[in-house]
Amino acid sequence: MKVVACFVLGLAALAAARPDVVGDQTLVTMDIKQKQFFILKLLNNVMGPVMYKDIEDIGKNFKIEDNMDMYTKQNVVKTFLNNWNIGFLPRGEIFTLHVDRQLKEVVTMFHMLYYAKDFTTFIKTACWMRLYLNEGMFVYALTVAVRHREDCRGIILPPPYEIYPYFFVRADVIQKAYMLKMKKGLLDNKLCDFYGIKKTDKDIYIIDENVYDSRVYLNDEDRLRYFTEDIDLNTYYYYFHVDYPFWMKDDFITNKFMMRRWELTMYVYQQILARYYLERLSNGLGDILNLSWYKPIRKGYWPWMLLHNGVQMPVRFNNQMIVGDKDIGVTKLLEDYERIITEAIIKGYIEINGIRLDLTKPEDVEVLGKLIYGTIEKTDLTKLQVDSYRYLLILIKAVIGLNTWTNDQYFVVPSVLDNYQTALRDPVFYQLQKRLCNLLILFKRRLPSYTYEELYFPGVKVDNVVVDKLVTYFDDYLMDMTNAVTYNDEELKKTTSDMVFFVRKRRLNHQPFKVTLDILSDKTVDCVVRLFLGPKEDYLGRLIDLNINRVNFVELDSFMYKLNTGKNTIVRNSIDMHNLVRDRIMTRDLWKKMDTITDMRDLLIKDLRNYHTGFPTRLLLPKGRIGGLKMMLYVIVTPLKLVDNIDMSILDTTRKDLFVDFRSTVLLDKMPLGFPFDRQIDFTKFFTANMKFLDVIIFHKPQVCDMKTRWDRYVLRNYDLVGMTPLVNDYYTDVDINTKVDRDVNVFDM
Repeated sequence: MKVVACFVLGLAALAAARPDVVGDQTLVTMDIKQKQFFILKLLNNVMGPVMYKDIEDIGKNFKIEDNMDMYTKQNVVKTFLNNWNIGFLPRGEIFTLHVDRQLKEVVTMFHMLYYAKDFTTFIKTACWMRLYLNEGMFVYALTVAVRHREDCRGIILPPPYEIYPYFFVRADVIQKAYMLKMKKGLLDNKLCDFYGIKKTDKDIYIIDENVYDSRVYLNDEDRLRYFTEDIDLNTYYYYFHVDYPFWMKDDFITNKFMMRRWELTMYVYQQILARYYLERLSNGLGDILNLSWYKPIRKGYWPWMLLHNGVQMPVRFNNQMIVGDKDIGVTKLLEDYERIITEAIIKGYIEINGIRLDLTKPEDVEVLGKLIYGTIEKTDLTKLQVDSYRYLLILIKAVIGLNTWTNDQYFVVPSVLDNYQTALRDPVFYQLQKRLCNLLILFKRRLPSYTYEELYFPGVKVDNVVVDKLVTYFDDYLMDMTNAVTYNDEELKKTTSDMVFFVRKRRLNHQPFKVTLDILSDKTVDCVVRLFLGPKEDYLGRLIDLNINRVNFVELDSFMYKLNTGKNTIVRNSIDMHNLVRDRIMTRDLWKKMDTITDMRDLLIKDLRNYHTGFPTRLLLPKGRIGGLKMMLYVIVTPLKLVDNIDMSILDTTRKDLFVDFRSTVLLDKMPLGFPFDRQIDFTKFFTANMKFLDVIIFHKPQVCDMKTRWDRYVLRNYDLVGMTPLVNDYYTDVDINTKVDRDVNVFDM
């Protein structure tokens, strides 16, 4: 995000300029642009009291019990009211999905929003919840509902790091923002230089999050913080969960773009794991360690994060034991779940309540995904929903974290693993994901290797592949953290903060590059092109066997293409590769831009494409090394085998109703995700003319950062002992002691 983004009006100030939306008639006639404005207002400054009069009036005047007929399922309303009478999580408390009671409460909130008959009832319900229910629960329920309701298509949600910056910004940075606000912006020039605080001519305060301040670093895993703590990477993971919540039944996933749900879930986890491994290689670290319940976790993690109620996210120090006295029960339950699922994969089936579910065919990966990450539903069993094998990931996080499974139902201290916005920060997350991915690998090993006929594309040959020089570097990014600082009474009345705070972060980026493919074809045919990037050597410089290495390949790009007879030259620019998102526009800038446009479709296509689904384009490449990191690029072209009942018009970007985005083009192809690396490779049948391996090298370009020079100038100056060593003539002589040795004397003569 360019610095010019600083010089815009505040989101809340613009919100105040909008006319209040009052009255049912106005709500009924809302177009997509008006809906967008209202959702932005609902999610602005959620940790404070409601500061918009229209939202407050609608919420206070709406009585859920008097409007039960405004919901398509009245039993949902009854369940919600029963929970309301017992009591929800209090406002101001920390919300986490991993406490069973809180999970059930927030799901009932989502049901109320989802089953509202029309957008008017949806908005009224949301306004009521904004007034009376827990802030974290409200944001989560509203976010999931907006992503799944048909009448919310095209609505852009503010990034989670702007709604609740506490999950994305270090505690010391937020503390400095509070300090500035308490001093009403009074700046001490020396302290500002030391802390990295600047004030722009538009009265925006920019505070550095100095990555070179390593006081909480516990081990060599902290070298990867630039990747694991990247706000866009964590946003990608959070939005994937929002689109495919583990608790959501399949009948909610009615969107035709959300197919193959559980296969995609496991593939995304596997791809995150592979991408993390590439970053480890870039930093000279080895394989991801296997996790054992009965051995200490060697690598600790110190989040350095403080939540809005003053509770610090807990530290896990090095060599901490996993299983304590209070964890024995849940650990035993976890081991039983893993053993049952492993045995089911080996046997090829599992029986639940007398119903047999097979695990022998490629499409049975959906059943496996439900066993690991979700639930077996009554639609599968024709009986009540079965909770065994439920939420295996939650159980694992409970064992490693603070055991939210059996903890206090209200006043919890969640670890970073207990929130989807922060889970990727902890190195142990990747160890537990490796444990779960091993179940998928075991399932795939029981499937036969791909035959030559399945891999071969008759008449098609990948003739040549050319890749530009791959160079990565670190640059700066400004993130709006104004919502982390409490508004005073005057600011609430004005619905705008007098002081705007940005945090400056260092982040990984790469120079734009392109991949040029020359493909020969003897016919005109539709095809799917897949590009993968994987390691060539391990951290010790040893070549890795492809059968071991195949799970470490990251899918760079996948797209459908119509080959013409003869030579086809395809150029893929890195910024246009599939399902990537560029820097997300600040919400305050989005508000201003929407105020000046008439066609939301143009905004969605040009500036907001893949806004909720995309992987950050900056992280397409691993960091690499200054001297170069050897990698392999793999290209395969296969015939297009469309899944049944697919409308190809979804790929037409000129459609007027283009209010949706989808995660993977290859979901439209019948081949498994990760093909052909998803199964064990038979080298005698693997290599065909329609695929090609290419050696590439990723270089990292180091750059001077003022955060580093400032840290050296202020902090290390008085601790650099070399600079403090006195020069004493009696100690330092200008006589070369080697001159006293007669170099003509043979050592054997002495």
